[in-house]
Amino acid sequence: MLKLKNTNLVSEEDYLQGELISDVKHELVDGCVYAMAGASANHERISGNIYAEFRSHLKNSPCEPFGSDMKVKVGSSFFYPDVSVDCHFDESQPYYVQSPIIIVEVLSKATRKTDETIKLLSYINIPSLQEYVLIEQDYVDIQVIRRNESWLPRHYFLGDEITFESINLTLPVEEIYARVHNEEMLEFLSNQASQ
Repeated sequence: MLKLKNTNLVSEEDYLQGELISDVKHELVDGCVYAMAGASANHERISGNIYAEFRSHLKNSPCEPFGSDMKVKVGSSFFYPDVSVDCHFDESQPYYVQSPIIIVEVLSKATRKTDETIKLLSYINIPSLQEYVLIEQDYVDIQVIRRNESWLPRHYFLGDEITFESINLTLPVEEIYARVHNEEMLEFLSNQASQ
């Protein structure tokens, strides 16, 4: 997250209008605007895998998954999570959701600190949120932080299955990492091929 040099605080209205015409996505945190960094292929594979699984699972549900172009509004801040699911989408606010039940962020060196601090503290204060999911891309580790477990993290690795309780979906960790090129996944695939 790169802070823009402008030191003037930006209003929600100005931020939302600016995002409609900007070529670069920005997040708004406490009146400050931050440019978003680009994503790697592995980042896109993971978020795409999660989004596709959520979308297929929720096909006939009132709950709707959104990808990384949909903002989440938390108080006066706006974030672009990699994947979110909202069951009460407000059509009068077509550019952001306010009541997600699950939010997924794929970690990178550039976003890790923000995802594990600012976003964590913001997201867990959303009354509707049940789960916050942090997924490593350089190695296999998925951290799920659940409201019903007092926001304590639980980690999942290759060979594990994860139940996303908020949407009643169970997935093997390796499906989330399908086509991801990191050392653990390459070794896992090599071992599977030799069996």
